[in-house]
Amino acid sequence: MAASSSDLSGWRRGPFTGAGLTYDCFENGSGPGVVLIPEIPGLTPEVQAFGEHLVDAGFTVVIPSPFGTPGRDPSMGYTLRTVARLCVSKEFRAFARDAERPITKYLRAVAADLATRTPGRGVGVIGMCFTGGFALAAAVEESVVAPVLSQPSVPFPVTRTMRQDPGLSRREFEIVKERTRNDGLCVLGLRFSKDRAAPPERFATLRAELGDAFEVIELDSGPGNPDGFKSSAHAVVTHEVRTDPPNSAYRARARTVEFLRERLVQQGETQPHD
Repeated sequence: MAASSSDLSGWRRGPFTGAGLTYDCFENGSGPGVVLIPEIPGLTPEVQAFGEHLVDAGFTVVIPSPFGTPGRDPSMGYTLRTVARLCVSKEFRAFARDAERPITKYLRAVAADLATRTPGRGVGVIGMCFTGGFALAAAVEESVVAPVLSQPSVPFPVTRTMRQDPGLSRREFEIVKERTRNDGLCVLGLRFSKDRAAPPERFATLRAELGDAFEVIELDSGPGNPDGFKSSAHAVVTHEVRTDPPNSAYRARARTVEFLRERLVQQGETQPHD
């Protein structure tokens, strides 16, 4: 059976080259800029829907597509094949500790380009799952003023030191920390309480290093939690969002939009409500 897909109608598609890498990017909307990095296995209809939610909230959204087939629905086989490819890719360095990743240099170039074409104080970058920590590394670029780390899962947390690793090199982390002290940079992090792919040790490292500049939203996925999340719940702002009635993932998504507005929108500008 052929995989189902979304046609990504309304999104402008074109290649973008930066840091020696070239990938297609999809762009939609108007207003302050947000780079939305897909989660595994790629730019799925759920990622597209989140991007369109951001567009409706008044942002220009660029979604790079560095892996997977844009618009394709996820499946177990598709996801496993994507993971297998990413595990050996030198652009992503899925198991490396204290590592600079070529893909994050590409994302900085995407962000810097978007900042030149959109209004506001700078741009936001949202990473999810495999790409969650890439948003923090992107904040080495001074135009990135609103990094959002949703369930950051790299390096894969297979050892204690990998669980504690913040997902970028010490050199990059020091630059980000300096920006929190001198530029007012703030970081938003989201995870489910029982999510072993985005381990609590990683958030403990980020809290210790970033202090009050790291805002944390941790959703209860323990036994008997009021939203009925499974212990395997992972995708905070996409798969787990419920609107009727609104659950805590819905509220986390709303806080993400609010965070972007707070950091990106210039005083006196107006934007649509959620």
